[in-house]
Amino acid sequence: MPSPAPSDTAASLPLVLAGPMLRRLEAGRLVLWLVASEPLQLRLALQPEEEAPVSLALDGESCRQLRVGTSAWLHLIDLHLATPLPVDRLVEYDLLIQRDGTEQGIAEWAPHLIHEGFQRPAFVVRSRYDDLLHGSCRKPHHPSADGLVTVDSLVAQTRRSPERWPAALLMTGDQIYADDLAGPTLVAIHALIRRLGLYGECLEGATVADSDELLAHPATYYRRAELLPAFKSNEDLRERFFGGVEKPVFTTSSAHNHLVTLGEVLAMYLLVWSPVPWGLIELQSPPLDGELADRWARELRCIDAFQAGLPQVARALAHLPSLMIFDDHDITDDWNLSARWEQTAYGHPFSRRIIGNALLGYLLCQAWGNAPDASVTSLSAVEALLNSGEDGRLDCALHDRVVDELLERGDWGYVIPSEPALVVLDTRTRRWRSERNLSRPSGLMDWEALTDFQQELLDHRSVIIVSPAPMFGVKLIETVQRVFSWAGLSLLVDAENWMAHRGAAQVMLNIFRHTRTPGNYVILSGDVHYSFAYEVRIRGRADGPRLWQITSSGVKNEFPPRLLDLFDRLNRWLYSPRSPLNWFTKRRRVRVQPWLPSRSRSGERLWNGSGIGRIRLDAEGRPSQVQQINADGSPPVSFAPERDKTP
Repeated sequence: MPSPAPSDTAASLPLVLAGPMLRRLEAGRLVLWLVASEPLQLRLALQPEEEAPVSLALDGESCRQLRVGTSAWLHLIDLHLATPLPVDRLVEYDLLIQRDGTEQGIAEWAPHLIHEGFQRPAFVVRSRYDDLLHGSCRKPHHPSADGLVTVDSLVAQTRRSPERWPAALLMTGDQIYADDLAGPTLVAIHALIRRLGLYGECLEGATVADSDELLAHPATYYRRAELLPAFKSNEDLRERFFGGVEKPVFTTSSAHNHLVTLGEVLAMYLLVWSPVPWGLIELQSPPLDGELADRWARELRCIDAFQAGLPQVARALAHLPSLMIFDDHDITDDWNLSARWEQTAYGHPFSRRIIGNALLGYLLCQAWGNAPDASVTSLSAVEALLNSGEDGRLDCALHDRVVDELLERGDWGYVIPSEPALVVLDTRTRRWRSERNLSRPSGLMDWEALTDFQQELLDHRSVIIVSPAPMFGVKLIETVQRVFSWAGLSLLVDAENWMAHRGAAQVMLNIFRHTRTPGNYVILSGDVHYSFAYEVRIRGRADGPRLWQITSSGVKNEFPPRLLDLFDRLNRWLYSPRSPLNWFTKRRRVRVQPWLPSRSRSGERLWNGSGIGRIRLDAEGRPSQVQQINADGSPPVSFAPERDKTP
């Protein structure tokens, strides 16, 4: 991709394209993410409540700058503070850009990040993780409202009351949908690539030679399946990435606009987290006929509504620290579902690059902010790759080596030393693969990963676990997935749950039974596009443990309402305490008690509606309040124990 002339880009671009986003936040450490159109000289001003102001220059190791395009610079700010910040107190802050002998604060270059009546954004370093927001599955073109807009409303309501601020926003998977895009979103991505000069790349094994040909090809919108290599051996690959696999039990996955290049992935992140890039581009429909033209119009209405909420989303992300973990759609649908899937996807250079580019974007835009220290080695390799792109295109051989390194990375999970401790699980890259049947679903974590998990739990009184997929899900749906897996059709039903692999499930339950592991666990999950709460007892320990499975999904996604209502009713009938089917199939080592949503009419246990989950914990780490805050503005739903306890 040729580099555009500076007069066409940097001279007319805003200095900051996205951010600042608060990421990891501790009394002695402040981690922020920002993307600018040029390398910035920054100063951070902190104003703790009732204390003297603090001014800190951001240079050297405290602000790592990575150029990702002609006019796009990623700023990774990791500041270690000599004097810890006060906890449970409001801290206002400003990020000042020093340029041409003057300074510009956030009020000048991003006024949408400041609540009415205030002069600066703020944050609160909470002493305990006893109040958390959580959610997953934010699909821009879904017609539901955006739960992250609701997060901004919560912050605005508590702006003057730091004791009421949530400690963090946990994004538990599918922060982007790399495999399922609206046509208008992909057009916006390509317009932004050109506007910012995001680096291009070669594409080995594809029918297009590089990213320039991909963007210019007439099949690049809605028909990317035509761009895959025409080999019989790649039919499965073609279906998984671009064909759209029909899933008659739950939903339909459409991947006709799957992201391919690193530039596309990075542009996607800018467009889902900031309103600024949308003001730099114009959406022009590609030539479309008939049904595709109608689809474009429907999707455009959803994207317009999504875009309208982005100022509030960006403001929420500038006030609350956000911690993230991937699930499949951050990379591609059914990522690493089975050993056979891995053989197919990683065995061809084109699909391997597609996955690798999504993982590169995840490292730069999500993983680094979770655990900067654990990302140092990977980031150094990526920096060398990006430095090769000064002529507009990344070095092809170096790109392949970096992708190989990321795919071989051992673990993307992390632990926050909070109270209670927060353990975030990587359930995608360390899978327990079936050796006898390569098409069987893999366990979500292998033996080594589960052993590491147990070590992280030892000797804590209570722990918060983030598992993107629920550890304890809806029994009927898990049974349907098991039947399809037996028939060799696990890809059709996303058969990815903890109970789908007997070995992984047994080890997980044994971990909870260990006498040195905590007495209280709260498991926060997403993935399934509906919300529910269970209390779980592990049989075999007289003094516990007690577990709570709290699931909130999606932030901007929902389950088909009639289908979910059917599943909910069938699950209650088929697996009631008096049902013979329940007696024969019950999880004999656990006792599950569903909590009912407060707006349940006839005993429904599942809540369907986009929004954000909120959980408050008592001093022992047990849930004192579990809510789903609805994005449509309707009253929040609270979950409470069901009177008739279900074994």
